[in-house]
Amino acid sequence: MEPPAEPDILLQRKQKLTNAVIGLIFLLSGIEYAVILPTVWMYLQSLDAQPFFLGLVLSAFSLTELLSGPVFGYWSDRTGTTKHVILLSNCFEIAGNFMYFIGISKWFLLGSRLVAGVGAGAGASIFGYLTRRSSSKDRIPVFAMAMACRQAGLLIGPAFNVFLRYCTFQIGPFHIDKFSAPGIFMCILWTLMQFVVVFMFYDLPPMPPELPQEHDPLLKQTDIQSPLYGAINCVHDPSSNQDDFSSMENSNTSTSASITNNNICCQRSESDGTRKKPMMGLIKEEIVVLLTAQFVTFFNQTALETLVTPLAQTYLGFEDLQNSLLYFFCGIEMLIGFLVVRVLSRCCSDRIILVFGLFISNISCIWCLLFLAKPKGSYGFLLAEFVVGVFLQVLGLPFVSVSQVSLFSKVTAEKTQGFNHGLRRSVGGLATILGPLWAAGLTQNLYIMLGTMMGLLLLISVMVMLSYKYLVDPAASEAESS
Repeated sequence: MEPPAEPDILLQRKQKLTNAVIGLIFLLSGIEYAVILPTVWMYLQSLDAQPFFLGLVLSAFSLTELLSGPVFGYWSDRTGTTKHVILLSNCFEIAGNFMYFIGISKWFLLGSRLVAGVGAGAGASIFGYLTRRSSSKDRIPVFAMAMACRQAGLLIGPAFNVFLRYCTFQIGPFHIDKFSAPGIFMCILWTLMQFVVVFMFYDLPPMPPELPQEHDPLLKQTDIQSPLYGAINCVHDPSSNQDDFSSMENSNTSTSASITNNNICCQRSESDGTRKKPMMGLIKEEIVVLLTAQFVTFFNQTALETLVTPLAQTYLGFEDLQNSLLYFFCGIEMLIGFLVVRVLSRCCSDRIILVFGLFISNISCIWCLLFLAKPKGSYGFLLAEFVVGVFLQVLGLPFVSVSQVSLFSKVTAEKTQGFNHGLRRSVGGLATILGPLWAAGLTQNLYIMLGTMMGLLLLISVMVMLSYKYLVDPAASEAESS
């Protein structure tokens, strides 16, 4: 019995190493966002950029991520490998951050975020890999931990900014200051990540299909009705004799018919699945609802993030240090939120978590409309309004984001998960392009900007309520009906 145990131990070891690498990748993506965002506006100002350029730079990263995500996902689906996708995407991250470090002009800075965004497209392949390597009941905990790693990066990033803001020295022709330091810092981290991926990431086979447990009453019922079970009973029944020959013959006839029908059904489903293109399986009501939830969530999040920095600077006098501390505390809240979602997933379904997240998001948007659209009052009152608005907005994000990603992975085909998640992330990328552009152009008309956010939230809330019965795992739904 000892030899068969060694491959299992080796497989578990490879799985743990691969999970650690995935966590580090998401961690670095969060760190990159946290060290660049607080200073990018002042970096652009030092390059004589207009205010609208902030929206362009923030959207550039999402634009190329939108385009590269489905491509990387399709590549990993066809080849069955994720490691090569990650290695290639990291090259774009390295090049993009080095360009950000050079920072010749505002246009070069824009190009740097375009290049780095291509590297972020590998997230689609990673989510596809996680889907194939996890069961339906473990989907939310797995996705929650992956997203929590990114939020941990957002939490750690501002701490790096504390010492990066004091960098001021010369390396050859390049001058390093608090604006360009995040670029070379992330370039070094992504370079080190290449070696980690090479030696620690493994393309493991998908999880085997889930089988019913022995204690499940459905198993006994299925076994009793199974043609194979009936045939075995006829053969091994000690009370069977020649007088029972006719009943055995009838049983064998029905067995053959059942097996033939099952084979026909399997062949038909396989042929239909191979003939259908990936896009055809995505035109369903529940998938449209989940993709809309993805768009609304990221649109509102990035729009508010774009608004926060100028608003805090105008009304509260926040500088780069205060902005870094703000994102630090938001990271703590987000990390706690993902851990709470992980715990709640044991007793709550995906759609209940989604509804709760949308409820919190609606309250947040109402608060922002009432108090942040036209701020007034003393400094302490303004600070309280600002903090509560940001707190509520961040609170609802983990519940909505994790639940809709988990549901999306369950209602779409498993063999095309890389492409599916690429499409989902492209919808989110489109939202992160339009969100900053919308917010940057309406910083002086906050009622219009926040009113649009409120309208989108009401739209997706109504859509979720109308499609609530379809937002379930099809396999679990079929088991219940059986």
